[in-house]
Amino acid sequence: MYLLTLTLPLLSFLLIIFFGRFLGNVVSSYIAVLSMTISLLLAILLFIEVSLNNANCYIFLTSWISCDLLSCSWSLIFDDISTIMLLVVCFVSTIVHLYSLDYMKFDPHQSRFVSYLSLFTFFMLVLISSDNFLVLFFGWEGIGLSSYLLISFWYTRVQAGKSAIKAMVVNRIGDYGIILSFCIIFITFKSFEFHVIFPLAICAIYTKTSFFLVNTTSLVAISFFLLWGAVGKSAQLGLHIWLPDAMEAPTPVSALLHAATLVTAGVFLIIRCSFFFEQSPVILMLTTLIGSLTAFFASATGLVQNDLKRVIAYSTCSQIGYMIFSCGLSEYSIAFFHLWNHAIFKALLFLSAGCIIHGLEDEQDLRKMGSFRWIFPVSYIMFLIGSIALTAFPFFTGFYSKDAILESAVSRYNWIGNFSYLLGSFSAVFTAYYSTRLVLLTFFNKTNSSKQVFSSSHEASITMLFPLFFLCIGSIFAGFFSQEFFIGISTPIFSKSIFLHNHATILDSESLSFLLKFFPFFGTIFGLFACYFILFMQSSLKSRSFVIDYIQESYFFKQVYIFLLKKWHFDQIFVNFIAHNITNFGDNVSFLVLDKGIFEKIGAFGLSLQSHKNSLIYSVFHSGKLSTYLSLIAFSLLTFFFLFFFSLINCFNCICILFCYMLFFSLIVK
Repeated sequence: MYLLTLTLPLLSFLLIIFFGRFLGNVVSSYIAVLSMTISLLLAILLFIEVSLNNANCYIFLTSWISCDLLSCSWSLIFDDISTIMLLVVCFVSTIVHLYSLDYMKFDPHQSRFVSYLSLFTFFMLVLISSDNFLVLFFGWEGIGLSSYLLISFWYTRVQAGKSAIKAMVVNRIGDYGIILSFCIIFITFKSFEFHVIFPLAICAIYTKTSFFLVNTTSLVAISFFLLWGAVGKSAQLGLHIWLPDAMEAPTPVSALLHAATLVTAGVFLIIRCSFFFEQSPVILMLTTLIGSLTAFFASATGLVQNDLKRVIAYSTCSQIGYMIFSCGLSEYSIAFFHLWNHAIFKALLFLSAGCIIHGLEDEQDLRKMGSFRWIFPVSYIMFLIGSIALTAFPFFTGFYSKDAILESAVSRYNWIGNFSYLLGSFSAVFTAYYSTRLVLLTFFNKTNSSKQVFSSSHEASITMLFPLFFLCIGSIFAGFFSQEFFIGISTPIFSKSIFLHNHATILDSESLSFLLKFFPFFGTIFGLFACYFILFMQSSLKSRSFVIDYIQESYFFKQVYIFLLKKWHFDQIFVNFIAHNITNFGDNVSFLVLDKGIFEKIGAFGLSLQSHKNSLIYSVFHSGKLSTYLSLIAFSLLTFFFLFFFSLINCFNCICILFCYMLFFSLIVK
């Protein structure tokens, strides 16, 4: 049962990729959906057996590497973290597979598409169930490969290919940190196995290491490089630039990558390696800073974006920031709770947006939408529920986890907790604003679409709408019914999988003042009404609209708008200061000087030219004259005799005699 949950997506991929052309698109799609449905049912059974009945399972498959101290095996572990992630991934993947039956129905390469989805799911399941770092890295690189294939699925689009390459290159930067962390882990612990390393982590607190002339402890270095890898995979500030461009993929891919799989892999890595992070307070502080800044940056950037899917992508980046800084505050269970909730309502948002884009012939520009609530009544309701859950409105799924994160932040009673609480609260305001803006511009604004698009737009089929009902129910009730399971006082669900050193308990957040507890809620309400007022109310309030008009016409407002529209100029910084410099270095130094210069002159071409020159010199000796050959033979015998004889005297005399013979030899040749 345990292995079948993982192998069914792989078997589906192999069957479709090799025989899909004979089976056809329809049969291939149904095979993929059936395999994922069985995996989901098995994941539910695993969740009941492991998480609810507290029965962890370890499976040894076979030995992988055995070389001196390095010993690693193909082994899997199913504990609380693994089984809950299995349930989340299998659920979202099954929904996406089912949704793709109709969304990709007219694509001639539908079988290849569903095979990539199954391959991605397999690698993600391997990652979350691995029992050592090498198997984890196998899954980590596998989802990177699969995401490249999925983002560039429509490879005839130039932008899709560029986006896939960008995602691959940026993720390679993060993977470099992962590899460095693995090197330090092996140097420190002489093993890659979780059950060996994690219990010994506390014993390596004072173990020193040096990297680039920086002396620090091994656990700090390991935690730093693991955080580096998590920042790349989870698209945090600095390595986030690949995430919005990944929207070039089909919408089901966006839902699969952004809801609960690829971008949450970094969060899962931090939670899994809590044994390292808890012994590194400096890295925990850095984690909190990166997560809170990312949440603020992404939510502020999403305020002015005009692409429907890009706005949702930036909201994903912001919500992952919440999870990251919650991990930095040592609240791993709350971060996992938000991951669980986010997977549901973000999948609902993406797939609802996909229904609208599919019905509008791939139109994604918010400025060309409007008045579609009567054309897409079901999609409108689903999108509205997903947006409300995203804004953390009371009694919806997002409310329970996001408020728990902010309350745990302010209950730390230190500057880093207050800083993250402040940025998280402002991010909640921005989230409410752009979520409301999405709904208003898509469904209530006066339409700007062409008559042809407006008249041909239609609601999605029942095949696409049916999976949304499960997500809709989850977006309303999942947070309420799972709150006590994840963060309840009497249910320490992750007590055996997560190590906690010193952290604020849930009781600290319950004793907060009224203002601190409800400030995010008041900010959400303010953002909602501010968006409604700016987009609609000001036109009907002529006596007050001059204030808004004055602000909008001001130079400062225009500069802020351009700054946010250009995504804080991160793309320009990367292109002008990093990409161009690296490209110039590669062309002028690496290629011309090293490859074409040193390596070719000393290497293959240099050896061939030198051999040719030497052959010209040696050819002089082959004159065909008998006297020349006899002279050379006599000279060689005399040289050997005198070298042997005079080597017994001293080296200086040998050198003198050799010089004389060389002079004699040159005269003979001439």
